[in-house]
Amino acid sequence: MKQPFTLAVKLAALFFIVTVLFSSCVPQKKIKYLQKQQEQDTTSFHSNKRNVDYKVQSKDNLYVRVFALDEKAFSFFNKQSGTSSFNDYANDASIYLNSYSVSSDGNIDFPIVGKVYVRDLTVEQIKTILQQLISEYLKEITVVVKMVNFRVTVVGEVIRPGEFTIYKDDINIFEAVSMAGDMGEFANRNKVALIRQSKGGSQVHYLDLTSDKLLNSEYYYLQPNDIIYVAPLGYKRWGLGSTFPWAIILSSVTTTLLLINYFKL
Repeated sequence: MKQPFTLAVKLAALFFIVTVLFSSCVPQKKIKYLQKQQEQDTTSFHSNKRNVDYKVQSKDNLYVRVFALDEKAFSFFNKQSGTSSFNDYANDASIYLNSYSVSSDGNIDFPIVGKVYVRDLTVEQIKTILQQLISEYLKEITVVVKMVNFRVTVVGEVIRPGEFTIYKDDINIFEAVSMAGDMGEFANRNKVALIRQSKGGSQVHYLDLTSDKLLNSEYYYLQPNDIIYVAPLGYKRWGLGSTFPWAIILSSVTTTLLLINYFKL
């Protein structure tokens, strides 16, 4: 009776070790980005709409600077008088303090011109409107308009989660993920949540980063204040990640087998 029992224990222990080792490995198919539907394809084309036409909303912040030949004249239209060096705007706090906040009724309060309605307009449209309004006071002017609050947040199963400020007109989801140090080994790339604010509340869109169809998605390019949440795979939820105490488990199994052999003798 002892021998069948001992053999059963050994087989159970072996099965446990093999199961644990294989469960700790993530298949390549779950890690690779932009997998093609047809592996033999070497090149492909994907069309999508870039979000350079983002419509400004209430609580957004706009950086506006006016330049003209007459320095003393155009300084009245800027929040900070006179010419400013690059260092004056080298940090987020300075840029924010020298920006214009869009009020709840959709206006910015611009010097001399007064209230200007900007909600639901693109940055280029706002630039054109300001250029026309200021042209009534000055000739040969140049107006610069930029979004100040273009930030995206990446949280979850990534190397460096956090909020990131974007200093360009658009950014795609892979650029945002790379700013967070890429996804971890146990990240669920098949179902990444993109949380986007809308007038009625928050919308959640699930994206598959392992499929090249993502390149055709309208959510490939991000908008200001988007949140990306990367959930962990089931392996991580069951505690089989890199922090799992493999050494203790294997040591316990080895000790058990040695004891079985000892008592058998």
